[in-house]
Amino acid sequence: MDGLRSRQFGASTDDAWSREAPVRAWLPSEAPLDMPRHGLAEDGTPPPVPGPQGLAPRRSAMLVATLVLSLLAFLTPARVYAEDGFTALEIIALCLFSALIVPLSGWFCNAFAGLILQVVRGDRDHFDFPERPRRPQVRTALLMPLYNEDAGAAFARLARIDQGLRDLDAAGAFDLFVLSDSTCPEAAEAEWAAFQGFRLSAACRTYYRRREINTERKAGNVADWVRRFGGAYPHMVILDADSLMSGETLLHLVDAMERHPRAGLIQTAPAIINAETLYQRVQQFGVRLYGRVAATGLAWWTGPESAYFGHNAIVRVRAFADSCGLPVLPGRKPLGGHVMSHDSVEAAYLRRQGWSVHMTGALPGSYEEAPPGLQAFLARDRRWCQGNMQHLRLLTAAGLHPMSRLQMLIGVMAYLASPLWFLALLTGLIIQFQTEPRLLEISTVHGWRTIVEPRQDGLVVIWMAALSWFLLFGPKLFGSLLALCRRRDREAFGGVGFILPGVALEVVMSVIMAPIMMVSHTRMLIEIFSGRDSGWRPQQREAGRMTWSEAFAAHAWEVRAGVVFAAALLARPDLTLVFLPIVLPLLASPAISLLGSRVEVGALARRYGFLLTPEELELAPRGLRERRPTPSAPAPANLAGALPEAA
Repeated sequence: MDGLRSRQFGASTDDAWSREAPVRAWLPSEAPLDMPRHGLAEDGTPPPVPGPQGLAPRRSAMLVATLVLSLLAFLTPARVYAEDGFTALEIIALCLFSALIVPLSGWFCNAFAGLILQVVRGDRDHFDFPERPRRPQVRTALLMPLYNEDAGAAFARLARIDQGLRDLDAAGAFDLFVLSDSTCPEAAEAEWAAFQGFRLSAACRTYYRRREINTERKAGNVADWVRRFGGAYPHMVILDADSLMSGETLLHLVDAMERHPRAGLIQTAPAIINAETLYQRVQQFGVRLYGRVAATGLAWWTGPESAYFGHNAIVRVRAFADSCGLPVLPGRKPLGGHVMSHDSVEAAYLRRQGWSVHMTGALPGSYEEAPPGLQAFLARDRRWCQGNMQHLRLLTAAGLHPMSRLQMLIGVMAYLASPLWFLALLTGLIIQFQTEPRLLEISTVHGWRTIVEPRQDGLVVIWMAALSWFLLFGPKLFGSLLALCRRRDREAFGGVGFILPGVALEVVMSVIMAPIMMVSHTRMLIEIFSGRDSGWRPQQREAGRMTWSEAFAAHAWEVRAGVVFAAALLARPDLTLVFLPIVLPLLASPAISLLGSRVEVGALARRYGFLLTPEELELAPRGLRERRPTPSAPAPANLAGALPEAA
C-alpha cells in the first residue's frame, strides 16, 4: 500500500546541509531484491547471447578497415623520416601519431558504416521496431535520480513524460520514482513541494524517496531502489534530471525487452533540446545532425556488447540486481574507492553474467540537455575523466567479454588522446627546432625577398595535422551528407539553406574548441594522477553570467599553453599554417568560453537561422518558417504538445 513516511534526521553525510533537511518519502510497499556486490574477478567465460546475424564478419570488417586506414596514414610520415634514418624524437613522434590515428580511424570507419546503413536500410535495426508498439504486459518503473537540482524543471520534464503516456492510454503500465540524493535543504524542500503538486495530477503512480546517506552517488541511489523495490518490476527506465522521453519511445523499449528475453539493457541515442546559449546550440545541432550515423554504426558492430550512457535506457531489473553490484576499488581516491563512471562497468558486468547490452539509434523521442557553457561542461567532464581513469584497473578484470574491455578502453582513450595530441605537437616542434630552416630567395616586383621554406619533415607535421582533422571531422561530413541527400531529413532541417550555414558554424566552433579541450583534458589527467579528487558537485544546467575574471581564471592553463606555442611560432614562422588554428583558440579561450555561455549570443544565432533543429523549425517565427518547405516528417507526436516549452 502506498504511504507517507516523513521523518527528521540528523544523518551524517559528506555535506553538513543534510542535517537541516527533513528526510521525506512517499513509497509503495517494499519488494526486496538481493543485489550482491561483485569483485573484479569472476571465474569462467561470458556465455554467448543472442545477437544479430553476421556479427563476426562485421567486427572483422571494422578491424580491417581501421587498421588499413591507420597504416595508410602512418606510411607517409614514416617514409619521410626514414630517408635520413630515424632519430629518437622521430620514433617518439611516430608512436604518438600511431596511438592517435588508430582510434580516429576507428571512429571514422564507425561513422562511415553508419552512413551506409542509413542509406541502405534507414532506421531499421536488430530490434525491428514495429510502427505501433504493443501495449505493455508488465509494469515498468521510471527512475529519476536528483542531486540538488532545479525541482521545478525536473518535475516539468516528468509531467511531459506522464502526459505522453496518458495520451497513449499507457500510464497505468508505468510508475514514476523520484530518487533524491539532495543535500541542500532548500533543494530538498522544493522537491517535496513539487512532488506533492505533481502527484495529485499525474496519470502514472508517482513516488518520492530521499536518501539519508548518499553512498556511491547515482550508482548507489539506483542500487538502493533495486534492493528495496526492484522485486515488483521486471524493467526500469533510468533517467537523468534533464532527461525527456516520449511515450511512444517508452512503449517501444518495453516491447523490445518483452520480445528479447536475454536483453539486459537497451540504450537509446538521446538528442539534445532546450539549447539557449551558443555552446548549447552547437552541441544540439551537432548531435541532432551527426549523432544518427555514429549511433547506427556503433549498434551495427558492437551488437550485444554495446555502450551504456547511464540514462535514457531500459534495464531488466533482475539482471541488473544479479550482475551490477559494483566493486569498491582498492586504494585511495581519485583512482580508488567507489566506481564513478558506473555505466560502462554495469554494461560489462551485465554481459559477464550472460545478458546482452544493446544500442539503438532507430528510436526518436529520447532527449537530454547540454551544459550551458564550456566551463560548465568541463566541470562535469572532470568527474567523468576521473571515473574513466578508474577503468584502467578494470580493463584486465577476469571474466569480462573482450568487447566490454574495448568499450572501456574507448572511454579511457577519449581523455588520454588529449595529452597524446599535446605531446605530439611538442615533439613536432622540437624536431623542427633541431634543424635550421632553409631560406629561399624569391623574386618579387620590388626585388628579391627571403622567406622560410619548410623542411620536408615540416610537411610531415602538416600532413599529420591535416589527416587528424579530417578523420576527426569525417563523421560530421557523413551526417551532413545523409541529411542533404535524403529528402525527408533535408526538409526537416529546413533545406540546404539552413543545413550548410549550420554545418559551417558548427564545424568552425568545433575546430575552435578542440585545442581548448586538449589542454583542459591534459590538466584534468595531471590532477587525477597527482591524487586530486573531483568530488561530487551538482551539475550546472541553467545559463549564468560568467565574468571576465572568472573566465581568465578558469582557462589559465589554456592561455599559458597558447603563449608557449605562440612564442615558438615567432622563431619558426614557417609552421604558422599548422599551429595557428591551435594557438589562437588557446589565447582566446576566456572570450570563447564567456561568449559561448551567453544566452543572448545563442538567441542571436537562432534569430538569424543558424544551428536550427527540426523541432525548433516547427516552432520558428513565421519569417523563418516561410523560408523552408513543410517537412514530411513531423516532430514525434507524443512530444508535440510539450515541444513549445522544451524547445
